[in-house]
Order: sequence, then structure tokens, then C-alpha cells
Amino acid sequence: MATAAAWDGPTAAELKAAGAEAIPGGVRLKGWVIQTNKGPILNSASVNLFEDKLQTTHLPEMVFGESFLSLQHAQTGIRLHFNALDALKAWKQEALPPVQVPAAAKWKFRSPSDQVILDYDYTFTTPYCGSDALVLNQDTTQTSLDECSSLCWEDTDDQIDLVALSAKEPILLYDEVILYEDELADSGISFLTVRVRVMPTGWFLLQRFWLRVDDVLMRLRDTRLYCSFGSNEEVKPVVLREICWREATFAAMDAEGYPSDSAAYADPNLVARKLPVVTQKTQKLKVPS
Repeated sequence: MATAAAWDGPTAAELKAAGAEAIPGGVRLKGWVIQTNKGPILNSASVNLFEDKLQTTHLPEMVFGESFLSLQHAQTGIRLHFNALDALKAWKQEALPPVQVPAAAKWKFRSPSDQVILDYDYTFTTPYCGSDALVLNQDTTQTSLDECSSLCWEDTDDQIDLVALSAKEPILLYDEVILYEDELADSGISFLTVRVRVMPTGWFLLQRFWLRVDDVLMRLRDTRLYCSFGSNEEVKPVVLREICWREATFAAMDAEGYPSDSAAYADPNLVARKLPVVTQKTQKLKVPS
């Protein structure tokens, strides 16, 4: 995807030709309402609320609790939502063991008594693939996992149409939303972002979790969703979801002949194909009758 900064927005002619309507924070097109919101980093009061909801005292350094990406299909009631709270709920549920690093005692895990505490996943790795719900009442706002009736995803051999995505056509909406980020006290980076691109023929989004613990480990968890618009808005939408997790230690990368310097792995876009796949699958959304 191109960067949001490089996109100037759609022209009125492009919107009209596509049958689209610009709305606050997004666009309405082919029965879909697609919106983003970018809020500030949580303040101390909001941090306390997040900690209460998550039942933890551990949060990333920067949590954008009011930021989200939402895609809703009016006819079927399908709602797909990406937000920090649900992503961190999934982090807490997965509860991976902490990545062991020699410098841990020096920078992150000291309690007030100066004891090293390594009892949680400080990288905030999440298996989160988005929140989904069937919204029967269009006025109902549902944004967290425990408030949603989840939709059904089925494994499929279908693949996201990369040829269609590479075709040149107007971009009606493009945005990137940061959900949370942690610099691991200058010993790496951990972040979760979601990007969306809407064209006259469909929409595509990429949610990416990226982790680099310097000199130790790299982890990439990508979730891609794609919906191709049919010519008939009455037809149920087809939404594909591809989940791909990649991971490698710096030692393993060095053994394969790749650089061992952390600076060589600053951009996950350049690193992605070098990391071995841990798991990969494609699913299709089962649209309710």
C-alpha cells in the first residue's frame, strides 16, 4: 500500500463515477460504510480504565484507545472493527511467555524493589485479526469482543486477487491507523497498525503486528482482508481474510546469511519475505442469511 501522506484524497468526479459518497472520516460505497478515527494517546485516566478492563497493570507505552477502523455493510449487518482494546484483550488471552533478553534486567522489568519481573509478554504480541459482529440494530454501537456476536469464518482455497489489487484505479479512501506502539525502552520496536484502501471495485485492508527485539527476535503477524464489489449491490458480499505469521531469531537469520545488525531490519515491508512462515491460512466470511 502507498502511504497515507502521499494520498491527496478523491476528487468529486471520482466519487461520483464510483457511486460513492464522502462521509466524516470515510466513505459510503456499494452498501458499505467505511470509516477511520484517529484519537490521541491515552491519558492517565483512560489508562486506568484500560487497565481495569484488561485486568492488568501492563500496557504499551503508546495506546491510541479512541482510534479505530470500521467497515459496516448495511444490508447484511456485517460489521468489522479494529481497535486497541480488543487487540490487547487478545494479547492477554494468548499470554505468550516473555522473550528472554540479556539486557532485560537493565531496562524494563524492575519493580520498585529492584527485582526483575518477567511474568508477562512485554512485546504485546497479539493474535488479533479484528472484531466482527452482526449488527441487527443499525443504531447499536458494538466495539469490544465481549459485546459482539461474532461472525463465522470458514477455511477456503480461494485467494485474495493480487492482480485486481495491482490494477490502476482511483483511490476513494486511504488511511493508516496506529492502535498501539512500544519502543521496548530503545531495545527494539513493537506496534500494531491497520491500513485500508477503498477503490471503485472493492476494498482491501492490512492489519500488521511487527516486533523486533534487537539482536534477539523478529515477529510479523499480518491479517489481510479483501472484498470485491459485484455489479449488483443486492448480492451478498464476499470477504476473504488471509492470516500469515512469520518469525525468526537473529541467530537463525545470521545462519541463513542475512545481516545480524538490527539496523538492517528497521522496515517490516523489506523484512517480511525474509522471515519464515509460522502459520498461514485463508478464510471466507460466512454471510448470514
